[in-house]
Amino acid sequence: MPGEEKEHVYDAASLPDLLPIYYKRLFPYGPYFKWLNYGGVPKNYFCNREFSFTLKDDVYIRYQSFSDQQELEKEIQKRCPYKIDIGAVFTHRPKDHKTVKPAAFQAQEKELVFDIDMTDYDDVRFCCSGADICPKCWPLMQIAIKIVNRALREDFGFKHLFWVYSGRRGIHCWVCDETARKLSQTGRSAIAEYLSVVKGGENQTKKVALESPIHPSIRKAIEIIEERFVSYAADKQDFLGDEEKQKKVMAMCTEEGFKDMWERKDVFNRFDSSNKRWQALCKKSEETLESQKYLKEEIMLQYVYPRLDVNVSKGVNHLLKSPFCVHPKTGRVCVPIDPDNIDSFDPFKVPTISAIIEELNTTESKDEDGKKIKDYKKTSLAGSMAVFEKFLISLENSWKGKKLEESDKKMEF
Repeated sequence: MPGEEKEHVYDAASLPDLLPIYYKRLFPYGPYFKWLNYGGVPKNYFCNREFSFTLKDDVYIRYQSFSDQQELEKEIQKRCPYKIDIGAVFTHRPKDHKTVKPAAFQAQEKELVFDIDMTDYDDVRFCCSGADICPKCWPLMQIAIKIVNRALREDFGFKHLFWVYSGRRGIHCWVCDETARKLSQTGRSAIAEYLSVVKGGENQTKKVALESPIHPSIRKAIEIIEERFVSYAADKQDFLGDEEKQKKVMAMCTEEGFKDMWERKDVFNRFDSSNKRWQALCKKSEETLESQKYLKEEIMLQYVYPRLDVNVSKGVNHLLKSPFCVHPKTGRVCVPIDPDNIDSFDPFKVPTISAIIEELNTTESKDEDGKKIKDYKKTSLAGSMAVFEKFLISLENSWKGKKLEESDKKMEF
C-alpha cells in the first residue's frame, strides 16, 4: 500500500559490510569506556581488563587489553568483531599474559554477572523451543528481571545494576557496585545459590520444594509471579490445555491420594479453560492437601521463577557478551534495558544493525541550532543510549565519593 512504512528485514550476509560502519559511527566508545574505567580508581583498572573478540568464521581471540579508549576504538574498528566479550580485571595486562608466570597472572575483580537464557525454560514453555522466542514466552524474561532486580537491590543492597538484552533469546545483568566487583568466587556462588529456586535436571519432575515458613525473598518473588501467572501460564501458554500438560502439572503433587481423586473424577474436564482449571486446582489443594500445602506456590515457581546459569555468576574470570554487540543471526543490537520500564521493552522492536545504518543515511546531521547531532541520536539506538547514560550518571556519583576518599588519604601523608 502506498504511504505504508516498509518493515526492515535483516540479511545476515550483509554483516561484514555493515559492521565497519557500525563500529565507526554508532558504537558508543565514550560512555562504554567511562563505564569500564570506573573513574580511573584504581589507575590500571581499564588496561588490566580482558576483552575477547570473535571474528568472522568463528575465529576467537582471548586476552585482548587496551591502555585507553583510543586504543580500544582503533582495535575494534580494525578487526570488526562479530562478538565482543568482557572478562575480569587481572593483576597484569592480559595482552602480556605470556610474559608473566601463570601463578602470578590472576583474575582479581569483575562485575557480578547473571545470564538468563530462554532455552533453560524449554520444559515449561509450549510456544517455542531452543533459540526461538515470541510474545507468548517473553513475559518469562520480564518476570526474571523484576524478581532478580528486587532481590539484588533489597536483599543485598546493590545499587548499580545494568540490565542488557542479549540480542536474541536472553538477558544479562551486570552488578557494578564496588563490593560486587570485589566478591570472591565463594561470595558469588553464595549469591547465585541464594537466587536459585528451581533445581534438578531434565529427568526431575518436581524441581521446587518449599519449606515452612517460606523464605521472605521467595515470598516476595511469589507476589511478583502471582500478578502475572494467569496472564502468562493460563492465557498465553494454555498450560493446562490438554491431558499431557495436565499430567505434567499433577506430577508435581506428591500426595498420591489427591492425585488419584483428581484424575478419577476427571476434574480438569469439567472446565473449559486453563484459567478455570488452575483456579479449581488451587481451591481444592488448599482445602484438602495436608502434606503439600505449598503446591500452588511450587507450581508457579517451577513454571516462571528465573533460571540462572549459575556457572556464569560464580567465576571471577568468566567472560560475558558485551553490551552494544550485534547478534550475528538476528542483527539486533545488545541494548540496555530499563528494569523500571520492563513492561514496555519489546525485544522484537530492538533495532537491527541494517535498520539503524539506513536511519543514519536518511536523517539530518544537525539540529535546529546548527549543532552536529551524535550519530546514535539520529537512530533507534537513542532510547537505549538514554537508559545507559542514566545508569552511568548514578555510577559516576559513587566514583566521586571514592575519589574524595583517595585524595583525603593522600593529604594525610
